[in-house]
Formats: sequence, structure tokens, C-alpha cells
Amino acid sequence: MLRPALVTAAVFAVGLTAACGPSSQSAGASAPAAAGQPSEAPAADGTTSASASASASPSTSASPSASASASSGSSPSPSRAQTPAAAPKPSRTSAAPAPAKVPGPGYDSSADAQQLINAALSSAKADGRMVLLDFGANWCGNCKAADKVFGQSQTAALLGASYHLVKIDIGGNSSANSALLRKYSPSGGTYKMPVLVVVSPSGTVKVDTHATGNPSLTSEGINSFLRQWAS
Repeated sequence: MLRPALVTAAVFAVGLTAACGPSSQSAGASAPAAAGQPSEAPAADGTTSASASASASPSTSASPSASASASSGSSPSPSRAQTPAAAPKPSRTSAAPAPAKVPGPGYDSSADAQQLINAALSSAKADGRMVLLDFGANWCGNCKAADKVFGQSQTAALLGASYHLVKIDIGGNSSANSALLRKYSPSGGTYKMPVLVVVSPSGTVKVDTHATGNPSLTSEGINSFLRQWAS
């Protein structure tokens, strides 16, 4: 009679199971994941839920902000713009010519005055300066006074910047020099020395002090005269 007793016990166990009801865990769910591991429960249609997929799978692409941060952080910082070297200064092509040489005091009776005038006119055509003819004599007091002013630094600078000075002796017996005086100061009569004649580079007389009268033979008078006829 042992076998009927076993059958009865088995039937009793099945009845207990049916009385407890279904498990709260979904059918087919796997065992709970280990601590720290996300649970992947398949959806009803067999696909993995979005939340589970997003939490379980590592992101394969960085977000735009993260990419920008990574890009800006990983790219080398641009080097400082270097200041370009200063361009070399172009050479002056229209530099002012060197000051013309100013003769010393006195008159050289042996000099070829015509040759000196020709050379001065040639230089004037090249640099645009005027030619100043100074007719005088070594024994003339007014000529010595003018020479003293010509030797002063300010007057010498004016002469060198704007004139080619030619000194011509008319105190001796040079007929050639007397002829040059009459050529550039043709009004004739008695000449009061010094006779100062300003000639343009083309050879045109600009002023003749035999006709107009000499300026005051002081630094103020001669400097004013030189500035007036410099161009």
C-alpha cells in the first residue's frame, strides 16, 4: 500500500503550487543581474528596451558639446602672431643736394671769371640753385663788409643751400672782367661796389643791385636779400 501513498503526496504538492499563484517576476526573465551590472529585459516584441540599451551599451559617439570641448582641448593653441619685421626704408631718390661751396673772402684777380660763371650755370641747371655774381675789389671797404657777412654761419648756409657764388675782381686792369660786368649789369655809369647780380639757371638776370641799389651790408640785410631771390 506504499505506492498509493506516494501518489497522494504528489497530488498534494501540485495543489500547493497552484494555490501560491504566479511569480511577480515576468515569465522568461533572467535571473537578477549582478550588483553594478544593468539589467537587460527584452521588450514584448523581443527587442531590447531603449533605456536598457542606452544604459548598458557605451556611447559610440561623443555629444556635440563634448566633441567641441575635446576638439578645443586637444588641438594645439595657435601660436602668437609674430610681428612682421619692419620693411627696409627705401633709399631717398630726391634727397637735397649737398650745399654748394662758398668761396672765401677776397677776389682772385688771376681766376678765369668766364670759366667760373660757366661752371656755376652748369651746376645750377643740375640742382636748380641760382647763381650769385659778386663783382668787387680787394681794396673796397664795402666789399670787405659783405665778405664778412658771407662768412657768418647763417649766411653761409643760405648761400650754400640756394646759390652758386662767383666772385669776380673788377678792381684791377682786367678788361675781360670789366666786359662781364657790363654784360650782366648793362645800365652803365659809375658802379658802386659790390655789384651783386642774381642769375637763373637759364642765364636770365633776376636782379642787379647796380640798378636797384645794394641791400644793407649787414647779416639782416644780406640774408633778407638772399631769401628774396633764392627762387
